[in-house]
Amino acid sequence: MNLILAIPMEVRLAALFMLGVCVGSLANLGAYRLAWHPRPISPWSGPHPNAPPRRWVDHLPIVGWLWLRREAGLHGRGFWIRPLLVELLSGVAFAALYWWEISELGLLPPGIPRPVPPSWIGVLHMQCAAHLLLISLMFVASLIDIDEKIIPDSITVPGTLLGLLLAAACPRSLLPNVVQLADGRLVLDFLRLTSPGPWPRCLAGFPHIVSILTGLGCWWLWCAALLPRSWYSRRGWRRAFQLAVARLLREQAAYRILVLGLLGSAAIAGVWFAGGRSWSGLLSALVGMAAGGGIIWLVRIIGTTTLKREAMGFGDVTLMTMIGTFLGWQTCLIIFFLAPFAGLIVGLFQVILFRRSEIFYGPFLCLAAAAVIVRWASVWNWAWAAFAIGWLVPLVMFFCMALLAVLLGLWQLIRGAFR
Repeated sequence: MNLILAIPMEVRLAALFMLGVCVGSLANLGAYRLAWHPRPISPWSGPHPNAPPRRWVDHLPIVGWLWLRREAGLHGRGFWIRPLLVELLSGVAFAALYWWEISELGLLPPGIPRPVPPSWIGVLHMQCAAHLLLISLMFVASLIDIDEKIIPDSITVPGTLLGLLLAAACPRSLLPNVVQLADGRLVLDFLRLTSPGPWPRCLAGFPHIVSILTGLGCWWLWCAALLPRSWYSRRGWRRAFQLAVARLLREQAAYRILVLGLLGSAAIAGVWFAGGRSWSGLLSALVGMAAGGGIIWLVRIIGTTTLKREAMGFGDVTLMTMIGTFLGWQTCLIIFFLAPFAGLIVGLFQVILFRRSEIFYGPFLCLAAAAVIVRWASVWNWAWAAFAIGWLVPLVMFFCMALLAVLLGLWQLIRGAFR
């Protein structure tokens, strides 16, 4: 860490910009290759069959897209503008986020004495690396959702596994939570399952059974959500159950998910047996995963019931599980509260100007998550008191779900008025 800090900030920011540009290039590759309808637009995905041979300069980030304008007749006029901006924006975002979190200490409360202890700087670097990884994954998911209104599991499932692995191996990469001890000293802790309250003994590692059952319950809930499923209740619940089981038995994906569930259970049990900070981080990430996906799944059910059609794709559910592993269940509630308002505003303009009612919701979840990360100090300073009152959380959730039903009903009226 001392070697990194010895490098001038300007050099670090320039290196982060270049790294972000390269990640943006990979994001473009993922957006075109992992989409439902892959397209050979990225310089790394191979040329179009009717395109002239590509040159080495075409593979350069940002600049390469200027040379690839010659393929406009194959991909459409101006096709190169968005990927060029994606790489440029990614580079700026990497450098800006590092400057904000490390140089400006933007994730820490303003009352923290400066300079902070050297050990805190190492923790802040871990958190910044985790946030850059999450933002990169959200970037790819958002691009595909904008193009095709789907979010592939090939992004969110590995992202969720990476989040869990990072939480277990490096729990301090989770969002910061500054705790003041009885003697007045300040300790840089991470956002735990029970924050802002203390960590109870029953959630510790071995031999406490409650904690392992909670972790495994969250894990298998996620695995069950990934299973291929269908439910046709026209001929009754019994027949629907028989058809659902029959599909599971013939799908190879179901057996792969079963293997994943068993291997993951063994890994979770190993971390639980080791206990300590790693178990606290992993359990917090597991609950964040289940809470994030569960909230959006509930929203999906309410939306489908209110609008009489599928209101949200399941990709949004898996996207939120990934976000929950990195940011925790408390942050998922805040994101859930912020994202619908942005989606409603954009959707309203879309209906008025273009007469289109379908909107992509994933990018709004990602924008809300990014906003919470950047403004975490202010957000947590405002929200921690509410989370400290345990009974208030389910009450707010009930209010938000009721408000969502009202907003969706209002949206249905707006759609009908502009048809």
